[in-house]
Amino acid sequence: MFRMINLILLLVLGLSVCPVRADENLDRGLVALARDRGQVFLSWRLLRSDPEDIAFNIYRVEVLTGKTEKVNAEPLAKSTCYLDDKADPGASYRYWVRPLVQGRELEPSKPFFVRAFPFSIPYVQILLKGNYTAHNVAVADLDSDGAYDYIIKQPDFNTDPWREPGYWERSRDTYKIEAYTSQGKFLWRYDMGWAIEMGTWYAPYIVYDIDGDGRAELYAKAGEGDPREIDGEVVSGPEYLVKIDGLRGELSGKIPWFSREGFDAEMSHVTRNFLTVAYLDGKKPSLIMQRGTYRIIKTGAFDAGLEKLWYWEASGPDEKYQGQGQHGLMSADIDGDGRDELVIGSAALDDNGRALWTTGLGHPDVGYVADIDPDRPGLEIFYGLETAHQSGGVCLAEAKTGKIIWSYDGPTKHVHEQGMVGDIDSAHPGLECYAGESDGSQYWLYSAKGERLSDKSFGDLAPRAIWWDGDPQKEIECRGRIFNYGADTLTVVEGTVIGMADCLGDWREEIITSLPGEIRIYSTSIPTETRRVCLMQDRQYRLGVAAASMGYFYPPQLGGNTIP
Repeated sequence: MFRMINLILLLVLGLSVCPVRADENLDRGLVALARDRGQVFLSWRLLRSDPEDIAFNIYRVEVLTGKTEKVNAEPLAKSTCYLDDKADPGASYRYWVRPLVQGRELEPSKPFFVRAFPFSIPYVQILLKGNYTAHNVAVADLDSDGAYDYIIKQPDFNTDPWREPGYWERSRDTYKIEAYTSQGKFLWRYDMGWAIEMGTWYAPYIVYDIDGDGRAELYAKAGEGDPREIDGEVVSGPEYLVKIDGLRGELSGKIPWFSREGFDAEMSHVTRNFLTVAYLDGKKPSLIMQRGTYRIIKTGAFDAGLEKLWYWEASGPDEKYQGQGQHGLMSADIDGDGRDELVIGSAALDDNGRALWTTGLGHPDVGYVADIDPDRPGLEIFYGLETAHQSGGVCLAEAKTGKIIWSYDGPTKHVHEQGMVGDIDSAHPGLECYAGESDGSQYWLYSAKGERLSDKSFGDLAPRAIWWDGDPQKEIECRGRIFNYGADTLTVVEGTVIGMADCLGDWREEIITSLPGEIRIYSTSIPTETRRVCLMQDRQYRLGVAAASMGYFYPPQLGGNTIP
């Protein structure tokens, strides 16, 4: 209704309406956070459909007295955030924003409740239905109200199919997937059952509106009954891809998962399963399913009705693609034709399911598709290879062709975990690229041009670059600490980081953490005069957020294409 009223008013006022809009009906995403001394920090979304000269007014009502007042003295036209330093410490408020176009106010946003505590509470809290912790989180709109909801998988336990000591262990319980609205209301619980072992690679799930009804649905790997062997392994029995209604949690579709046939007997090779989403025709989303990483790889695309669009296998004429998989699937328009391709690791598939190229470098642990070097046309891919190399184990490749642009000229043993890409250093144009050896013996920080900037660790093999303060560069999150490159800590978040996305407020990103009995959505409370469109309206970024729940967490990257 809000979008319809907004559109009518824009037409009445004679304003131009953006012809391209997101398929998600995003609201303003208003968030209000208590700061020290009773201050309240507010931020909200700028949408792609907003006219360039849009401004905003902020209103608040004191809950106890009903007193309503406009907060800002002048329309806010330079940013989509505001610090209200006139709130009474301890008072409870509801805030809302109203867009202002050519002097006329449009419909208000949904209100956001906050208590102006005399101390900082920099997060939104979602209480869970028990004292467990979440292992994954998906972000999607389940009820078509324009706000993002949260779909977790619990408990926080992971067994890896690799059979070295300390990796695989018997599952003591079953995974449950739970849905919570943006307001914290529990919607449903789906038990994945004993046929799905409790490990990342046994239990992929994603949440996205592929069927186009305005509400996101859940897709997950599933089994049947209790096929466990005496030691707890699941090595047989039927396997499925299931579709679950996002609002009610009910099964609404089921097809077979790709079979175990063709893989060798090593469970670590058989049991690597993936899901993601791609706009293969550039117009509507398709579901992508994959099995395999280290040997044979089976990949297929499906439409909204779970009908197969195409199937590809790393065998026969494409046998050279075996073992080129990564711990994630990346959807990106790497050839600039408006349609998404799939980067499966050290190889890429075209939108029609045909193999495009492979570097032949083997399995990467680190892999990011982004516009890393702005001086080069198109996108690039930063790689860190798990497979040992005498040289080239850390490198940058051209996304369209797989051609290596630059690389580390020295031996690597096992470049590990997810590494990082992000513009963290203003002294060098483009994105910086970070990776490290599994044993901590070497670390690399490169500029986009391949200049080695540092050989020091950020404290982890998988730090995350994040937009948090007010400048154009990203900050770094590592083990809960957020800091600028080469500078002191800005803030600390509590719990285990399980997600990162621009799911609330202005264009800067939120950090989702898991603690016993809750998840927290941490949002920045640092003012900025930089104003830009919500990141979730960038197609590659949005699909990166969708893919984050199905495997290892690779933070999303911008691609420059909008969602049709």
